Amino acid sequence: MRKLTILITSLVLGFALQNKIILSVSAQTPPPVSHSPAFSSPTIQIAPPLINLTPEQAAANPLLKARLSALFPEERNSVLVYETSNRGVVNINTKSQQADFFFRIESENGGSGVVFDKRGHIITNYHVVEDARKIQATLFNGNTYDAIPVGGDPATDLAVLKIDAPQSELFPVALGDSAQLLVGEKIYAIGNPFGLERTFTSGVISNLNRTIGSQQRGRTIKQVIQIDAAINHGSSGGALLNTAGQLIGINTAIASQSGDNAGVGFAIPVNTVARIVPMLVKDGKVIRPDIGIYRVLSGEEGGVYAVLIEQGGPADKAGVIGPMPIVEQVRSPGFFSERRSIKRAEPDLIIAVNNKPINSGEDFIMLVEENRPGDTIVLTVVRKGKQLNIPVTLK
Repeated sequence: MRKLTILITSLVLGFALQNKIILSVSAQTPPPVSHSPAFSSPTIQIAPPLINLTPEQAAANPLLKARLSALFPEERNSVLVYETSNRGVVNINTKSQQADFFFRIESENGGSGVVFDKRGHIITNYHVVEDARKIQATLFNGNTYDAIPVGGDPATDLAVLKIDAPQSELFPVALGDSAQLLVGEKIYAIGNPFGLERTFTSGVISNLNRTIGSQQRGRTIKQVIQIDAAINHGSSGGALLNTAGQLIGINTAIASQSGDNAGVGFAIPVNTVARIVPMLVKDGKVIRPDIGIYRVLSGEEGGVYAVLIEQGGPADKAGVIGPMPIVEQVRSPGFFSERRSIKRAEPDLIIAVNNKPINSGEDFIMLVEENRPGDTIVLTVVRKGKQLNIPVTLK
């Protein structure tokens, strides 16, 4: 009996001692876990704001200076983007006449615009001012000016207006570079949705190089920026900005059956704006170069065939070979007839313009129209299995 008691006591003490050890271990701070470099977590660093508060901004808004230090870096940068850029966005109001069966009814519409320079040029969408009888632009300070159309390009949905405002009221938005954009970048939009002046929204670049229809039938606008920032009716023509407060696009459209924002918006890239707007300011229209190729046919594996070349035109003079017509005589009862067809193996297959590859007829047109009359471009063609470079001077 005594041996049994001793045995039970030993078991209980051993169990208790074991529990103490367990409790003691569980109460300790877990040692740091060492990860191998291949599985280590990335270090995330918050970038400092890209924009600094100017003395002018601090003087104009004392609350801004007092509150900035209390904001998170991302909030601070958003506030400064707005403070830097909102004065360069204008509210556009148009009046036009619409005719019904009996009367001509005057209608009003609204949109947005962006100050381009100190001379009073305003960038907006072509569809915002198309067919407008009267256009007015309201600046950030509430002053309203009559706007005169300078030029428009329905193919890119861009237009330029001019107002006679003092330079002290004009704040052009600095241009960025849309070729450097990446999907996922944070962006901001400023416009006048539903007439609510200089509304500020934010989001990210959802995708790049989208294609949407233009105001000119038969053409499309390529390399369009897709965004998820809220833009609605009246936002067209407004500014799309990066985190440095630079203009990277002109908001132009939304994908929605109701006409309201559905998280899918589009903007004309600023590099297109930088190419088109100076031409509109200078000439009132876009002067597109002529290569003398009137019709192309897409190749099965990329490139385009030139199937209609102007005789004596730039491409013809440069030695670009078009299709070889095949004439066949067909005998029918009582008479002969001719049947013409195109031998597609004979024309030059144009695969690149200035070393930029071509996948469609739209690519070909766009790459040619990046140039001006008088420029010399290089067409890369495949002729009878051999690749050639052919310089062509546009007219």
